[in-house]
This record gives sequence, C-alpha cells and structure tokens, in this order.
Amino acid sequence: MSQTHRRRVGAIDGKGRGVVVEDELCEPRPGEVLVEVAASLISPGTELGGVPAQRREPDESREPRPFGYANAGVVSAVGEGVAQFAPGDRVACMGAGYAQHASLALVPENLCTAVPESLSFEAASYAHLAATALHAVRRAEPLFGENAMIMGLGLVGQLAGQLAQLSGSHALGVDRYPMRLERAGAVGFEATASAANGDPVAAAAGFCGGFGMDYGIIAFGGDGTEAMKQIVASLKVTPDTHRMGRIVIVGGATITHGFAATLGNVDVRSAARTGPGYHDEGYEFGGQYPAVFVEWTTQRNLAECVRAMADGRLQVEPLTTHRLPLSQIGDAVDALVEHPESALGVVLTPD
Repeated sequence: MSQTHRRRVGAIDGKGRGVVVEDELCEPRPGEVLVEVAASLISPGTELGGVPAQRREPDESREPRPFGYANAGVVSAVGEGVAQFAPGDRVACMGAGYAQHASLALVPENLCTAVPESLSFEAASYAHLAATALHAVRRAEPLFGENAMIMGLGLVGQLAGQLAQLSGSHALGVDRYPMRLERAGAVGFEATASAANGDPVAAAAGFCGGFGMDYGIIAFGGDGTEAMKQIVASLKVTPDTHRMGRIVIVGGATITHGFAATLGNVDVRSAARTGPGYHDEGYEFGGQYPAVFVEWTTQRNLAECVRAMADGRLQVEPLTTHRLPLSQIGDAVDALVEHPESALGVVLTPD
C-alpha cells in the first residue's frame, strides 16, 4: 500500500487572500523526488497577477487554490529511476503545480538542480526566476560591450540586468519605484533611471555615450506600450533614420505598436519560461534532449544560475525584502499586492 504524506501548503482563497491548507502527497512517481521545503519564493507577477481582481469580486464558494513554483530544500525520497538525486541532497526546485509554497513538494527530477552547501536555501529558491531571466537574456543574444535597457525592475528584471552584465553588456535599469531602483544599484546595475519622474530616453542617451542602445528587455506585465516606445527611441539609428536593435519581452506585457517603417529594423522577440523542457512531461520526469542540439535546457539553466549565485556573481540576497514563515502567507501576499513600492523578494520559510 502506497504511503501518503500530510503537508501544509499555501493557497489563494476565493477572496484573494493567502491561506494555509492541508492536503496529502503520495510517494514519488518514477522520475520524481519528494522534497522537504526549506524556503520558497513568491513570484508576484505570475502568481499574484489575478489577485487584485479577485479581491474586487470575491467568490467565497471557490476552494483555496495551492500556488507557488519556486522553492528549495532537502530530498527525502526519490521515485523509481531517479539517478541524479538521493535522500539528503540539497536541491533548488521549480515548476507550477510542483515547487509550491509548502512543507513538502513532489517535483520532477529535471526541474531540480543540486545546491552546494555554500548557498543558502533562501538564495536557491530564486533559481526558477533566475532561469527565466537567463533564458530572456539568451534570447537577446548579448555581445560584449553592448548596451542594454531593462524595463521593469521586479525580480525577473533585477536578475536579467545582472545576467546581461555578466554576459558583458552594460545595463541601465528603469522602474517607477525608488526602492527597486535602490535595490538595482545594490546588486550592481551600472545605472538606473526613474520611469515616474525622470526621462528614461534621455538617461539612455547619456548612458550609452551616443552609440544607442543595442537591445532592451521588457520584464513586467500589464500595459508595456510606453516602455516599448522608450526602448525604440533609445535604440541605434541608421543613416536612413531607421532604428535597429533587439527587444525581448519576458514579462507578459500587452503592447500596441506599429511595425514596418514605424518600428524600423528592430527584432522583437518573446522569451517563454526557463528554456526547453519545461511543460514537456517526457523531459521533466527524466527524459533528455540530445545535448548537441539542445544545449541550454531548463535544468542546465537552473544549474548555471545556482552556480552563479554560489560563486557570488549573481546577487539575490539584496532583493529579499520580506522573510516570513509559511503560516503568515496571508501577510506575504498582502505585502506584494498592496505595497509593491516596498515589497520585492518575499521568501517563505518553515514555521
């Protein structure tokens, strides 16, 4: 008879509030690991984007919905065929429906990566969003010495700017919240500009020394039209007056903009998730793509981000504004939804 495990898990109830509920997990399936969670990170955009509307129109008949997709902890059991991990291993985990805000989590093995003793679980819980940012930077195809404009300094934007600079680019970060601009400076952005009371286009012109921006990354949801226009106005200009460069959209923004002569010779690229493999169950539960053709899989991106954090090249600790126990997930959700000007990285730990 299969053993079950009781756990506590964070959820969003019908009123758009964070609550803790209890449920059961079965033993790990083939290709899956059971993780005792030591820390989890809330992703305010993807996980909480619909909460304000839910609070305006609550549905008290709706069952609480467990959420979360970024955590870290210790493997307590492994399923059949798992060769990468063993009980006692420290891992960073990702995946919607898997790496939840909980005391225990069942996660496919290829959505996990090893965490060295030198890296805290709190830092390792950033791995999913870091891999999302890394995939976006790869889509931008940065070259050493290029100039990058990062629009939106939420967690993905903060990480993308750092990774762009680690790739050899110079990064200018733009956001409307002073706290996020300050945190960007703390993690090493070369420069920042306010979208609320400044002129990002003028700041970009000064930052790049007259060469023009080579690429931009839009790293937030909602209406991104103005951010798009500001990047376009900051890109390089050819003698025939056309703009040229690359724009990567990773934050799920909605943008209205003309193309052809209106846009110039600009490449607009979408960056989806963490790289190849995520949402392919055959891959997630232990399958592999031919490495010679698919180098930067989701798991390899996770591993590279953890390595960069452990080496001190990718800074995440300054991004954490709140540390709360799982039992206070309601306060954690409230902080991100109601006070985005002061909440950024919100990490949950065991009670």
